[in-house]
Amino acid sequence: MRLLHIDSSILGDNSVSRPLSAAVVAHLKAAHPDLTETYRDLVAQPIEHLTGAYLAGQNSDVQHDQALQEDLALGGRLLEEFLAADTVVIGVALYNFTIPSQLKAWVDRILVAGKTFRYGPNGAEGLAGRKRVILTVARGGLYGPGTPHEAYEHAETYLRTVFGFIGITNPEVVVAEGIALGPQQREAALKSGLAAVAALPTG
Repeated sequence: MRLLHIDSSILGDNSVSRPLSAAVVAHLKAAHPDLTETYRDLVAQPIEHLTGAYLAGQNSDVQHDQALQEDLALGGRLLEEFLAADTVVIGVALYNFTIPSQLKAWVDRILVAGKTFRYGPNGAEGLAGRKRVILTVARGGLYGPGTPHEAYEHAETYLRTVFGFIGITNPEVVVAEGIALGPQQREAALKSGLAAVAALPTG
């Protein structure tokens, strides 16, 4: 089994999404010792944001400058890593109601027409539906169902839309929230998240 592990939190050792995503990987490795992991830290090695030159360069045989050639090559590697993975584990932080810009830059490199989706007579069709996606989402406040700020949550909801568009309609989501409300709430949220990780199926 091939696993792609992505982290996007800018908080380093103070992150909650990072230990949760690492726990998911460890949980799966314990059941599948032959699992092959590819790891990307989008903060330590950030991806350039999408540009018009990049989009044009994808469909052009013209010789590009070195910076664009390198960017196109990186985009190709990111897409191939995603396509090759059976399981994708993503540590997701909620910043200002949505995902980190570093993660958005990665998303922009995997939503590629003809590779992960295509347009047909009935509209868009996802091409990546056989993958398993597990999101570990850390939220400083309370945004879960029934909370006053439920409608402000645009990280989990956005990623469900993104992956649904490319055919992955049932991502598994582990949430730790309220972590900015005090040490006790942070500890309880992390403990609850780790318990949810331990309950994830390994088959």
